[in-house]
Amino acid sequence: MTATSVPVDLQRAARLAIVVAALGYFVDIYDMVIFSVVRAQSLEAIGVPAAERMSAGVRLLNMQMLGMLAGGILWGVLGDKRGRLSVLFGSIFLYSAANFANGFVQTMEQYALLRVLAGIGLAGELGAGITLVSELMSKEHRGYGTTLVATNGVMGAIAAALVGSRLDWRSAYMVGGGLGFALLCLRMTVHEPRLFTALKDQAVQRGNFLRLLKPGPSARRYLSVVLVGVPIWFVIGVLITFAPEFGKALGMKEIPLAAHAVLIGNVGTVLGDLASGLFSQFTRSRKRSVALFLGLGALATVALFTVGSTSLWAFYACCGALGFSAGYMAVLVTIAAEQFGTNLRATAATTVPNFIRGSTVLLTSGLQLATPSLGLKGAALVVGGAALVAAFAALRGIDETFGRDLDFVEE
Repeated sequence: MTATSVPVDLQRAARLAIVVAALGYFVDIYDMVIFSVVRAQSLEAIGVPAAERMSAGVRLLNMQMLGMLAGGILWGVLGDKRGRLSVLFGSIFLYSAANFANGFVQTMEQYALLRVLAGIGLAGELGAGITLVSELMSKEHRGYGTTLVATNGVMGAIAAALVGSRLDWRSAYMVGGGLGFALLCLRMTVHEPRLFTALKDQAVQRGNFLRLLKPGPSARRYLSVVLVGVPIWFVIGVLITFAPEFGKALGMKEIPLAAHAVLIGNVGTVLGDLASGLFSQFTRSRKRSVALFLGLGALATVALFTVGSTSLWAFYACCGALGFSAGYMAVLVTIAAEQFGTNLRATAATTVPNFIRGSTVLLTSGLQLATPSLGLKGAALVVGGAALVAAFAALRGIDETFGRDLDFVEE
């Protein structure tokens, strides 16, 4: 494929990888977001008192995110040692089984255990998919492929909001598990990229996660990418997930519904993923795209806590704007894949989004600690502001990787 050709001329292997990765990410996001949609309903059904539901929801969300931290390392290392496809098969099987079983829970202990297992499974999908697509596409056009994966994948959140608002919570979990098992059949048609298979014959260490944290340039690049992504999960895991609680804190007479906030926020994220990916291709710069969306996130957060309380429609509009501003995950994971050589690429690209998601534990803990003295609104502004400042500072430590040849290894 020439540098001037268009994405429709992709080779069959790349097209198939995009389809499989996109559908996998669709199911991944569905299974991740469905908890936010049915949180209140499910906790009420298993007997959690109304006064304890936010703290119980935070606990379950943190258990899921801790599972994703552990799973990110597990699947990332396996992706570089055993292959990208081993991660795609293993991760989807685990999170599909966990989410299907989640439809049968009766106690908080069972719920928490299954959220951990689901989190471990959910950790592998995005990084492995982005790595696979990035290694199969040309350096000039890989941004189009990863954008398609993210745009189609995030639509899983829209599906979760629609299904969760129409079916009972147990059925909603089972639908997600069933979709995952159905997708396993399609995975059989995908093959490993040449860059990875060629690496097997080289005397080079693969999948060493600690290599990414070794003091020096690698650790600086890796930690910078993670910090740049934290505002994404502040938006998704805090502002949108706990929309009803923020509505109450803002004194709204009509309290926002979690399902509607998730639906509108993720419609915005779909549009944001498409816009950020195309903007990075148009400007030939990943960093400019990320910087733009960080700025939009700051504006949308301020809007939520000022004009958002004026009406229910204004609140939901701010959720849409917040979702749009958070739509740069695919660009960021593409950056992670392009930062590191083939022997560490899956480890980096898989652990980065899960460390970002896992930052929810720190974000929600900070929110809970600051709320008694600052109130929920003040605490959210402080925590979100700190995340945005850190992200802008970290962006300076990331190399511009647009058009980088990925045929290299980390020594």
